[in-house]
Amino acid sequence: MSHRSDSEALLRAMPLVFVLIWSTGFIVARYGMPHAPPLGFLAWRYVLSILCFLPWILLARVAWPATRTQWLHLSVTGVLMHAGYLGGVWAAVKAGMGSGLVALVVGLQPVLTAIWLSARGSSVTGRQWAGLALGFAGLALVVARKFGQGGEADLLNFSLAVLALLSITTGTLYQKHFVAPCDVRSANAVQLIAALAVTLPLALVLETETLRWTLMTGNVNWELVAAMAWSVLGLTLGGSSLLYLLIQRGAATSVTSLLYLVPPTTALMAWLLFNEPITLLTITGTVLTAVGVSLVVRPAR
Repeated sequence: MSHRSDSEALLRAMPLVFVLIWSTGFIVARYGMPHAPPLGFLAWRYVLSILCFLPWILLARVAWPATRTQWLHLSVTGVLMHAGYLGGVWAAVKAGMGSGLVALVVGLQPVLTAIWLSARGSSVTGRQWAGLALGFAGLALVVARKFGQGGEADLLNFSLAVLALLSITTGTLYQKHFVAPCDVRSANAVQLIAALAVTLPLALVLETETLRWTLMTGNVNWELVAAMAWSVLGLTLGGSSLLYLLIQRGAATSVTSLLYLVPPTTALMAWLLFNEPITLLTITGTVLTAVGVSLVVRPAR
């Protein structure tokens, strides 16, 4: 009886843990970027994640995708959802955009998805269109105060965040349409290999900064080490695996809703850790976005 109660408590806690882990992705970028170039950091992250997944796949005798077509489709999603999405997020943070604002921009993924589905002929209800309007209004409130002030939300930073948004949206739609169900471990490995194949050459060509594993004093740079370790173990292995477990247990709809708790959670973390300001306008915009997106994704009665 006690074992069953513990299992039920663990299942109830999984969504909360998932939100917390997913939200730390933007925080880790803030910790890592002062000590590394964005693409160089991500290339290391992909290599280390692949080296973690491969023994796991071999020991568990996990099946690889069966056809070359599936390898190709997984590779495309890897380039979009890892190289494009993470590259845009980390580059935006490196250029000066705050973690909370980046999270809010890419949190509009379901809004773009709904517009795409509507354009493709799928039905979008009046309630969902109202949600789209609220979501964009919330983002506009937050961005309008900062845009043009330089630093956090200038044209370059905002363009990088939008690149991340477009990449994760396109990758999600592509995966839903083309990728057949397969084990999350081998699928992740294929995606990461494809992302590394794109990210590493770009890092070598575009970036001259190197990862500073040691400080000027000669001591280990623990901020960079911790950021890399959490990126690999917490985000790539832990976050992806937890998302897979939630979906496998029939919680796909609730997981979709949980993703919209990420921007406010990230904003709170950034306020606590980096003293990023949370103004009334930011709170209002975040609430509008959350309400708008909930209207979009909430199933009709």
